Amino acid sequence: MASDLAAKAKEAFIDDHFELAVDLYSKAIIINPNNSELFSDRSQANIKLKNFTEAVADANKAIELDSSNPKAYLRKGMACFNLEEYQTAKTAFQLGSRLAPEDTRFTDWIKECDKCIAEEIGELPMKSSDVTPTNVVAPSSLGKTDATAKNAEQVKNISSEVITTTPAKPKYRHEFYQKPEEVVVTIFAKRIPAESVFVNFGEQILSVTIDLPGEDSYIFQPRLFAKIIPAKCRYSVLTTKIEIRLAKAEPVHWTSLEFGKNSLVARRINESTGNQRPVYPSSKATKDWDKIEAQVKREEKDEKLDGDAALNKFFRDIYKDADEDTRRAMRKSFVESNGTVLSTNWKEVGSKQVEGTPPDGMEMKKWEY
Repeated sequence: MASDLAAKAKEAFIDDHFELAVDLYSKAIIINPNNSELFSDRSQANIKLKNFTEAVADANKAIELDSSNPKAYLRKGMACFNLEEYQTAKTAFQLGSRLAPEDTRFTDWIKECDKCIAEEIGELPMKSSDVTPTNVVAPSSLGKTDATAKNAEQVKNISSEVITTTPAKPKYRHEFYQKPEEVVVTIFAKRIPAESVFVNFGEQILSVTIDLPGEDSYIFQPRLFAKIIPAKCRYSVLTTKIEIRLAKAEPVHWTSLEFGKNSLVARRINESTGNQRPVYPSSKATKDWDKIEAQVKREEKDEKLDGDAALNKFFRDIYKDADEDTRRAMRKSFVESNGTVLSTNWKEVGSKQVEGTPPDGMEMKKWEY
């Protein structure tokens, strides 16, 4: 069953029906939740829908189930790249390239990541260097050589200030993904003793401190995109990372981990319960399914049928409106007579075997199996 749904999902993906593909992959995952390929393929469909956060979550799950799946690293890298998490994307592409060195897509993506990382690193100094010493004018009492030397010294001082104000690279890398009810923050810190990790939750503040003997303390304290419920938040220290689960106060979509004045307006996510599938954004107009169902029923009622179709509809209408004894009579007589008798009288057929009655010109024949 799961393989059939996966095959249909691939057909939908090829036909550019990405929402249908996600839906079919989700149903297949319910049947086979330990299949890495299903999560990897659903990640690809989510990328096409620009659901990059969901795509990262699917790719991470695929890697968790099968760390030798190169497609999962490719999907994760592409989704992270679109989320402008270039370093995380590059790491994913590098891991995938080791598994599939013949796949040139990994090397192409790594080059793109390097370009973006270089732009990010060089962005602040380039902007700061725009502050050139154009307003520095040598005093008239100085000679030309002295004025030039003084200007050069001032440029040197300004340049040194720019370098010192460049933010240092964080000691540990972090990333996040989300569900309707929570945000999961991962800090990639290997072999950190649990007693050296201190995590506190505020209404809209996360505070993480890693205090190792003989090293500078690592402090990560972002103001979060939206409010959380501190009492429901938790964290765990693993061998390769620190995983922090933030319980959302409201089921809104976080466009980033940290709060910003220019953040997009959060969109409401429908809370899912049980096996209800996730709701993904769509540019298509919303359909009124109740109205469509009523229209179909009205068309069925008004439909003009003839021949066997009319007879079948007649029997269906009888069965639908009949009481339980009538239904039992219809079922028993039809089965026992091999489809040649249909009785609605339970008192008549309930206590005896219903013999078949062939049409005129035909005879009943018993088949031997």
